[in-house]
Amino acid sequence: MVTVTIDGKKIEVAEGTTVLRAAESAGITIPTLCDHKSLTPYGGCRLCLVEVEGMRTLQPSCTLPVSPNMVIKTDSAKVKEARKFVLTLIFSERNHFCMYCQVSGGDCELQNAAYAEGMTHWPLQPNWQPFAVDASHPFFVLDNNRCILCRRCVRACAELIGNFTLGIEERGANSYLVADLGTPLGDSTCISCGSCVQVCPTGALIDRQSAYLGREKDTTRTNTICTQCSIGCGIDVIHRDNHISRIEGNWDAEINKGILCGLGRFEPVENKRDRLVTPMVRKDNMLKAARYEDALAAASVGLKNGSTAAIISSSLPASALFAFKKVFADGGKATEYGTLDEGEYLHYADAIKSVFKKPFETTLQSIEEADIVISIGADFVKDHQVAGFMVKRGQPFGKKLVVLAEKSSLAKEYADVFVDAGSNYAVNLDKVLNSAKTFAGTKVVVLLGKDISGSEESIGKGVVALVDGLKKAGKEVGVISFKGKSNAYTAYLLDIDKSVNIKDAKSAFVFLGEEEPSQKLVKSLEKVPFLVVQAAFASPLTARADVVIPSPIWSETEGSFINMEGKVQTTKKILQSPEGIVDYSTVLGDLAKAAGVKVDGDWQKSIDKSRLLSELAGV
Repeated sequence: MVTVTIDGKKIEVAEGTTVLRAAESAGITIPTLCDHKSLTPYGGCRLCLVEVEGMRTLQPSCTLPVSPNMVIKTDSAKVKEARKFVLTLIFSERNHFCMYCQVSGGDCELQNAAYAEGMTHWPLQPNWQPFAVDASHPFFVLDNNRCILCRRCVRACAELIGNFTLGIEERGANSYLVADLGTPLGDSTCISCGSCVQVCPTGALIDRQSAYLGREKDTTRTNTICTQCSIGCGIDVIHRDNHISRIEGNWDAEINKGILCGLGRFEPVENKRDRLVTPMVRKDNMLKAARYEDALAAASVGLKNGSTAAIISSSLPASALFAFKKVFADGGKATEYGTLDEGEYLHYADAIKSVFKKPFETTLQSIEEADIVISIGADFVKDHQVAGFMVKRGQPFGKKLVVLAEKSSLAKEYADVFVDAGSNYAVNLDKVLNSAKTFAGTKVVVLLGKDISGSEESIGKGVVALVDGLKKAGKEVGVISFKGKSNAYTAYLLDIDKSVNIKDAKSAFVFLGEEEPSQKLVKSLEKVPFLVVQAAFASPLTARADVVIPSPIWSETEGSFINMEGKVQTTKKILQSPEGIVDYSTVLGDLAKAAGVKVDGDWQKSIDKSRLLSELAGV
């Protein structure tokens, strides 16, 4: 530990800590613009200058490490004068007419810094040249006229995402932000993660959906988790008047540490599907609005007509999956039951566990720590993108990627070694082992996806042999299987992740939630005489149904989810559902009551612990 004195206050901090972080730990505020706690210190804006006893000039606190007995002043007359001068130069360089900017009024870090220094005008007359505004991107707008060249966005794209889309062209006052080599953002290699928008301190990058919908002080920020996939990223939902303005990554979240993919950041806000708000029952071959009680009664009667197939989305909370299991599996009210994804992600993980004969999976942190990543049928460029970011951002620092996949895999472009799986993954695992053994580094993580062909038994034995071979070569090995949708692991542990044979069903119950039905599912249900659909949005399946029961969306209910590494997480209720929409589990409970089935017990106590792939946290 090192002892320093900041503004007369003695504090102890770890060696290597920057003066800026030391001051923050003592509750002392030093203004910054280019600094961000999740990015490498840059020292570009010079707003964080401090006076250090014994040093001839002012020093940038964001890049200066503490030293024993250092004495620092953060608010001396010399420092204050320098801050005003820095801000004056920044304001003079671009079009910062704040009254026209959507972040004006408390949400702009540049404007707030000026007010903090008591600035009321520009000492230097602006002499800026106009820049074209790039509005080609579907989710956000780039306005270089508001840019202060802090490079936060450039650094976030590179350091956090590993995409390297953004950069700076020209020099000095002519410098401006570009995508690729001057390509419009909408046509560039941008993957729409939105990290650049979240870290921007001004109005240079603005989110289309939330722009001009209210200042931060007029909104509410709720911390919850993303339910778009099984990673379970921590998010902050910014909302007002029962409406979500935008979604941001939570910088303090253990799993994703602030980064998000476009699916988690923009999709829940940009959703333009038609919302279902009224129960409907088919009469005279037409769906007509009905009371909830009447729709429930019609569903109860129709589901008693012979063999029933029941299907549920594994994106729903654990309480809904548990109630589904109690009614249709344990209660025997369905001859066939399962999930929409049919356990497709977990079949091979199950086979591996049968060989290991114990929980074998590690955590996502293993990807961060790994020297070598082996991807087997896992297309993390398309699915579970945040895990892909963890791989991509480590590659410039020596992280190696070995991909075993079919030729169509998008992960091929990022691979150091690509092994064509052909029609049999198991046969080609030896090539993966030999490739991985040639790389330096001792820590290896194997990522297991759904796009695998070959028998489950051969894949299971093959992956175990791969792990054993790597260990014999002196490597530390961890294995992670992607689980698919947000609660697929819970469905697996409840043993309802099955494929459903609809062929001979006389009736069917499909609990879509927010999920869009596939064409395959719609076609398979065409000849079922009686169909009940519980869904949040209209679809070809609800149009075909005999009874439609509206469902809440993810932000309108609280629920438990088990993520891909076995962490039990809880979503928070943020919005009120439209009047008349009944909670997920209530509908299943009412159907159970009508069928004479008891829905009692605890979902956590009902999971099959013999199926654990990892040691569950919190169960």
